[in-house]
Amino acid sequence: MKFTDFGFDQRLMEGIEASNYEDATPVQEQVIPFILSGKDIIASAQTGTGKTAAFLLPLIHKIITGTYEDGQITAMVIVPTRELAIQIAQHLEGLSYFTSVSSIAVYGGGDGNAFVQEKKALSQGADIVVCTPGKMMAHIKMGYVKLNKLQYLVLDEADRMLDMGFYDDIMFIIKHLPAQRQNLLFSATMPPKIRQLAKNILHHPAEINIAISKPPEKIIQQAFLVYEAQKIPLILQLLSEKKFKAVLIFCSSKLNVKQLTRELKRNGIKAGEIHSDLEQENREDILIQYKSGRLPVLVATDILSRGIDIDNIDLVINFDVPHDGEDYVHRIGRTARAEADGTAFTLVSVKEQRKFLSIEKLIGKEVQKMPLPENLGEQPAYATSFENKYSGKKRKFYNKGTRKK
Repeated sequence: MKFTDFGFDQRLMEGIEASNYEDATPVQEQVIPFILSGKDIIASAQTGTGKTAAFLLPLIHKIITGTYEDGQITAMVIVPTRELAIQIAQHLEGLSYFTSVSSIAVYGGGDGNAFVQEKKALSQGADIVVCTPGKMMAHIKMGYVKLNKLQYLVLDEADRMLDMGFYDDIMFIIKHLPAQRQNLLFSATMPPKIRQLAKNILHHPAEINIAISKPPEKIIQQAFLVYEAQKIPLILQLLSEKKFKAVLIFCSSKLNVKQLTRELKRNGIKAGEIHSDLEQENREDILIQYKSGRLPVLVATDILSRGIDIDNIDLVINFDVPHDGEDYVHRIGRTARAEADGTAFTLVSVKEQRKFLSIEKLIGKEVQKMPLPENLGEQPAYATSFENKYSGKKRKFYNKGTRKK
């Protein structure tokens, strides 16, 4: 199903197109129509299935096409952590760029200036507020938060919030909201405590269960830990060491597609590029050349991660780590089609490591980390970090077997 099929406002469609979204993920396909129709939702969906856009898109559409009082908060999205609040706020900013929707992220750990901005938005009104439970409860207790006209409540990663002890905070916030509102609850798991929470706050909800698809077992998945400047030299070396019939390289931006294609051609590799700057006629011509084997390497944005039907791709390379697990599964699923085998390489820079770790957790598999060729220099270690809840300090752990010179 394409995003054009939902009937979204044109201003929102501009943001969707600018974000290179074309085909809806399964959770978006199922959830969006229910939200647009005004139903409460309880959805079992993990991070990485596209659930953030599944609730943001219909909320933005309803806000820009409906009539709401100025100076009020229209929608609230409650999330467990500061990092998720920031991530959703950034996602919201991109999707709503061509609309008049106002938003703010409210979370702990900020400075005095952040508090002033939060207080101003919460007292003067904002279309969508993304917040952590404790910080929102603190603002409500100060008496200036405009909640009496709120229409939409989203609880994201509800199971994680309850695990972190936020049940009382959430119920405190809900007691200050109008009884008549649309409620959307998303949770990776559905233990009894989530069922009880849902029973307390949802009204005749539609229930949706989404299990993320897993990559076929026959795909050989490998990752290279790199510094950003090593990505292009590594791809040039990988393509020179072994001959592949058809190579598909995914980049997360048009700029990277253009730069990589230029370097491949400069090094004598026949490569084509596909991105949204090209006319449809040009895209089709390049695809014909690629399918026929005249063009062995194709570099593309996620415009090709879904729907491309080519059976002989034997190597997929993720030049950038995909935004979420669903994109990763769709990208590498372009290889090992029919009865063929296939390989998928992912280049993971230092700043992309957290994102890749989330993808590994989502697909339930640790992807093999490969050593860099000696001539490319030092390789970063694979570091994971978390907050020590007692000391507040970050502790780092390194995967065994990762080469660190």
